[in-house]
Amino acid sequence: MVTQRHCFEPGVMLRQRCAECGEGLMFSGPLRMNERCPKCGFKFERGPGYFTGAMYFSYAIGIPMIAAGTFLGKWLLPSWPLHWIAVAVWFAFLPFAPAVFRYSRVVFHHFDRYFDPEG
Repeated sequence: MVTQRHCFEPGVMLRQRCAECGEGLMFSGPLRMNERCPKCGFKFERGPGYFTGAMYFSYAIGIPMIAAGTFLGKWLLPSWPLHWIAVAVWFAFLPFAPAVFRYSRVVFHHFDRYFDPEG
């Protein structure tokens, strides 16, 4: 087992790397996650439903983006009704959903390894 952990290192998280070794890619495709780290062999999913906690991080990443877009839309288009701005922002957000999915899992993985390194 690798002794140096890379939890909460911004560069490691931005590059979507393993929290254990900091080198292996967590994803093998746009939405497909590796079962184990290709470099150190660390198993990413600790148990059934493990990444359910990533939903909280997804919410924490996505909602501020949508809120900022809504405020910006209301500022740029003050004559538009708020509900139409909100609909437009939701549709504009959809292309970012895969990135939010990936980064929510990456951040959750790093968060979990930091607070429960042996679990």
